[in-house]
Amino acid sequence: MQGAVASAGANATRLTRTGPRPRFPNGLQGRSKVPPEAYRTRFAPSPTGYLHLGHAYSALTAAHRAAERGGTMLLRIEDIDTARCKPEFEAAIFEDLAWLGLRWEEPVMRQSARRTAYDSALERLVAMGLCYPCCCTRREIRAALSAHQEGADRPPTYPGTCRQRPMAEAGPDDAIRLDMGRALAAAGTSLHFTETGPARPGEHVVSAAQLAEEHGDIILARRDIGTSYHLAVVVDDAAQAITEIVRGGDLFDSTPVHRLLQVLLGLPRPTYYHHRLIRDDSGRRLAKRDDARAIRRYRADGEAPARLRAGLGFA
Repeated sequence: MQGAVASAGANATRLTRTGPRPRFPNGLQGRSKVPPEAYRTRFAPSPTGYLHLGHAYSALTAAHRAAERGGTMLLRIEDIDTARCKPEFEAAIFEDLAWLGLRWEEPVMRQSARRTAYDSALERLVAMGLCYPCCCTRREIRAALSAHQEGADRPPTYPGTCRQRPMAEAGPDDAIRLDMGRALAAAGTSLHFTETGPARPGEHVVSAAQLAEEHGDIILARRDIGTSYHLAVVVDDAAQAITEIVRGGDLFDSTPVHRLLQVLLGLPRPTYYHHRLIRDDSGRRLAKRDDARAIRRYRADGEAPARLRAGLGFA
C-alpha cells in the first residue's frame, strides 16, 4: 500500500504526495447545519501519544468526506485506558487538529465519561447469556495456545479455558468475554457490512466460521478499564448517530466483530470507509513512537499547514 512518505530532520522537512489531491468544497470544517439523518462521521484518536501523519491523514479524510457530502465530522476522545492516556496528549490533539485547519461539532465526546453506557451494553449481553468471566493471565493463555496449536501455521484464538464458568462466579479481577458460538447463534441473521473505501468496496458477507476462527471469544470488558475497544466503539458510534465510519485499513478485520455487536445490541448499521495507511520510507506503518513524524514536530520546524496537507494529498 503506497502513501505519503515523510521525513523530518533538524533542518528540513520532506513530504511526498501520491495520488489525486482531494479538495474541500467548503474548507476544512467538516461541518454544516444538516438534519440528524444526514452524513455524519468522526475522528476518534486516543491520547496515548502525539498525533503523527497517519492521524492527520485520517482526520483530513473524514473532514473531506463530510464536507463533500454537506455533513458533519465529530471528534471523539477515546480515553478509556486511563493508565496510558495523558492530559498533555489530549491537549496536543486539539492543538494539532486546529493547526491543520480542522473544526468539529461540540461538545466533544470522551469515553472516560461514558462508563455507564458501556456497563448498560455489557449488562444486556450478560442478560442474553452470551458472556462469561475469564481469570486467565496472558502467560496462561500463551501457554494454552502453544500446547493447543503446536506446529500450526497461524496462532489460534483464545482456547476457551473459562468458557464454562457462570457469570455468578465473576470476580473483580476477571475479564468478561463474549461466547462467540452463542453470540453468532443469538444474532440469528446473516452478518454483512458495506465498505465504501477504495481498496475493497462493496457488500461484504461475514462468515460465522471465519469470525469464530479469527476472533474467537473476544474480551468485552478488561479487568483494568471495565470495557473494551470493541464494545465502546460500537456503543459510541450509535450514540453519535455516525452514518459512515472512516478509519485506517488496519481496522478492516475488526469490522465483522463490530457488526456482530451492533446486531446483538440492536444498534444502527453504518457504512465503513477504510483508507490507506501512511508509511515511512521503509514501508513500515507509522506509530506514535515515530516522533520524527509527529505533527507537533512539523509545527515546531515551521512547516506550513497547507504544505503538510498537500503532502498528504489534500488541497
